[in-house]
Amino acid sequence: MLFNAEVGSLIGAVGMISLAISWHNRKNDGIRLAQLGWIMVGLTFFNDASKYLAHDDAVLTIFCTAALPMGIGMAAWEGRVGDDQTKKSLLWARGAVAYAGGPYLLIAHVPWLNVLAIWFVASQAAMFLRFSGSGDVVLGETTVNTVNGEVAWSAWDGNRWFMGEFVGEYPFQTELLLSDGTAIGINFVLACTALQSMVIFIGAIAVLDIDWRRRCQALLLTIPVIHILNLFRNAGLIWMHMTYTEWSYLGMSVFEFGHAYAARVVSLGAMFLMALIMFDILPELHKHIVRLLRPFGLLQPKKKAEN
Repeated sequence: MLFNAEVGSLIGAVGMISLAISWHNRKNDGIRLAQLGWIMVGLTFFNDASKYLAHDDAVLTIFCTAALPMGIGMAAWEGRVGDDQTKKSLLWARGAVAYAGGPYLLIAHVPWLNVLAIWFVASQAAMFLRFSGSGDVVLGETTVNTVNGEVAWSAWDGNRWFMGEFVGEYPFQTELLLSDGTAIGINFVLACTALQSMVIFIGAIAVLDIDWRRRCQALLLTIPVIHILNLFRNAGLIWMHMTYTEWSYLGMSVFEFGHAYAARVVSLGAMFLMALIMFDILPELHKHIVRLLRPFGLLQPKKKAEN
């Protein structure tokens, strides 16, 4: 890590605020503020690369490592862009990153919001299992990872309104139990809420320069669907874990395999399909993304051959 977690969080917050302000002041210049925001946001995610490397998460390690050069590239692009259409796409990107990353970082770093998000999704997954007859599952104790070990949320004396530095990959966890108090070996964390997926669509749609009715329609078609699909995903993983207790593949249990591989593939496929639907409903969103992929040569329209 280049900085400790608290400094990294502060840098990320300043970066997100800079991008948000530059988006709101888009009728003025705002380029210098946007450039600062891109670099600081990239630096924040780059600072987390070593954390994911320590947890052997190759995908997130690569993404976080690439964040800093991407941020520097966006800052440089802001300073030399010429055509108006690309300027509009860069303005959209400022707002999309600010209003996707900002709320997520806020929830992740405010313990009350973090835990409430976990309870909200975990209770619904447990209710779905009980309603379907798949298992009499209830929520157990919520714990906090501290330097002295796990502490019950009810007994934790830390700051519940801001936490800059975390202990462990998942600082807050809610245990799932059978109704008789038997542990089933699964804990709910913030990553189980699909909040990351939802804020991406919220940020991308909320800052589009379109009629508010179309914006609301698109949000209503995405956020509830993501939430419902995530409930099915969580309930399915819990049911498989309780049912196929002896299943094993390459040393992984059915839960480990489903959580790390199968569910991720299905989730990415669902996100891809939803993105295609959004591109059809909101062609403006598709145009912005295509323009921003121009430096990589991806998804660019073919030029007609001249006679």
